[in-house]
Amino acid sequence: MAKIVLASASPRRSQLLDQIGVEFIVQPSSVDESKFDGQAAINLVQQLAAAKSRDVANKLDKGLVIGADTVVVHHGQVLGKPESDDEAYAMLSKLSGSCHQVITGLAVIDIENSTTRIDYKITEVEMREFSGQEISDYISTGEPMDKAGGYGIQERGAIFVTGIKGSYTNVVGLPVTKLVMICKDLGYQIV
Repeated sequence: MAKIVLASASPRRSQLLDQIGVEFIVQPSSVDESKFDGQAAINLVQQLAAAKSRDVANKLDKGLVIGADTVVVHHGQVLGKPESDDEAYAMLSKLSGSCHQVITGLAVIDIENSTTRIDYKITEVEMREFSGQEISDYISTGEPMDKAGGYGIQERGAIFVTGIKGSYTNVVGLPVTKLVMICKDLGYQIV
């Protein structure tokens, strides 16, 4: 079995891989994500996932390198990770009482065979209406600051979500079924 390398410092992605029994190491990429701004969401997440996995793969001789990037899209607007409490408040205010998409780009590089697979997954998320006070209380936990769209469905942010259509793990940040199928397509059984 090839060594599996996660090109991400996201604890949520690591938890998902642990959850399904994958043995892996973490080696975060050093890609400057701001260089990819201004693109359509699907292109953005795929290009970022590919850039992250390529950045790490270029430092290794062998293994499978997994790169991923997740964004929230609300009425065509890409919402990444908020950089301030005010930005988190604005994002969550937009999401209140409406539906949005979570899109994750996924790239897997098989270094030894010089093969790359790039794909994406979209999940629809519906949120209840919530008050400004609820948003402020949530922001005070610090949870929104490292999450696309300013919320974590696997943490306290779950109180805002009334339903999803699609992959739950995609909303967390790594569509594990799609990942397993990509690896299988590359000839690797990772679980």
